[in-house]
Amino acid sequence: MNKKIAIVGLGYVGLPLAYEFSKHYNVIGYDIDKSLIDSLNNNIDSKEYYTQKELKNCNAKFSKNSLDLNGADIFIITVPTPVTKNKKPDLRPLINATKIISKKIRGNNIVIYESTMYPGLTEEILVPLIEKISFLKYNEDFFVGYSPERISPGVKSKDLTNIKKIISGSNKKTLKIIKQIYKKIIKAGLYEAKSIKVAEAAKILENMQRDLNISLINEASIIFDKLNINTYDVLDAAKTKWNFINIEPGLVGGHCISVDPYYLKYKSEQIGYTPNVISSGRKINENMAFYVSKKIFNYIKKTRKPSSDLKNFNLGILGLSFKENCPDIRNSQVFKIIDFFKKKKCNLQLIDPVITKKDLKDNFIRNIFVKKFTKKLDCLIITVKHNNFIKLKDDYYLKLMNKNSLIFDVKNILKKRNLKDIKILTL
Repeated sequence: MNKKIAIVGLGYVGLPLAYEFSKHYNVIGYDIDKSLIDSLNNNIDSKEYYTQKELKNCNAKFSKNSLDLNGADIFIITVPTPVTKNKKPDLRPLINATKIISKKIRGNNIVIYESTMYPGLTEEILVPLIEKISFLKYNEDFFVGYSPERISPGVKSKDLTNIKKIISGSNKKTLKIIKQIYKKIIKAGLYEAKSIKVAEAAKILENMQRDLNISLINEASIIFDKLNINTYDVLDAAKTKWNFINIEPGLVGGHCISVDPYYLKYKSEQIGYTPNVISSGRKINENMAFYVSKKIFNYIKKTRKPSSDLKNFNLGILGLSFKENCPDIRNSQVFKIIDFFKKKKCNLQLIDPVITKKDLKDNFIRNIFVKKFTKKLDCLIITVKHNNFIKLKDDYYLKLMNKNSLIFDVKNILKKRNLKDIKILTL
């Protein structure tokens, strides 16, 4: 099958697709981000997923010029689908990408979406847009598929090729072609969804389920804290049952788990149903950063009796990314903690070895982002389980912290540590 495949959007989803498909097909990787394209053409992956050698040997062409999309047989859209400040679907990247390919599409072309959708979005909004711009007829002149991405950033064992992939198509012939092309790169196998809507819904359900499970444990941790019970001691006991789902409390951010439920919530409300459980879970997880901040502040007030602000209080934070070993700060709840203590006027310093200063857009945060702490700390907040943090020895903390200081260990990586004169709290 001699096909030209165009990948539109070269983020954590699009770049692996371009890399793998280029082993079998003529591939053009397109993105509107000039600096990203320049980096890729210099064999540099800013997220460090691929090495320079790997990119040098990659057969895909990377371009910011939409003219290079001409002649493509299959267009795969992998742009972000975030939410607005009001937690409504922000479809602008998706709409803009669809407009771009609609000017390039020809008869018998296939458009495959991998971005997160609420059920019906593809066929109710995007397909009519393609028809309007291209003057082509759906399922007569062009065809559509949906194959939700399942990549887990920071987890090498769960890369594109090693995760079973859902595929769907607008008719049987289209599904057969989509199956043929993805079969070339997916080692873990393919699952043929009954319809595009089913595939769209499955993507959201996967992440919504995890969001709700974490919200349950987060709420339980708040209750256990009020009862003076250690949540992790409870988890250790509970997980001895064979069917207990072992999920830890924590801050829920990122591009999927903290976003996808809002897409289904939006669609649900459109059809007149209020999704109470989804909304409740999101509310709990959205408030956990404030809960952590308030718990720390209340402990400080109780033990140090500070004034209304913390001008002479040195606070450090280990970890800015939304999950462990992942250079992604999208929707990271850590920034809410930073904002809380910024308003308290304490002396803040931040460390995260898996991200770079150029990833940070806010000038205040850039200015307090350091490679190592320059002052002894009165409080340290550990937010994620980066391997770098797990490997830190007791001596590191003993030298770093003032006497009678506090470490708030969100992910409990200091479990079983006994640090002299340092109080350790967790969720």
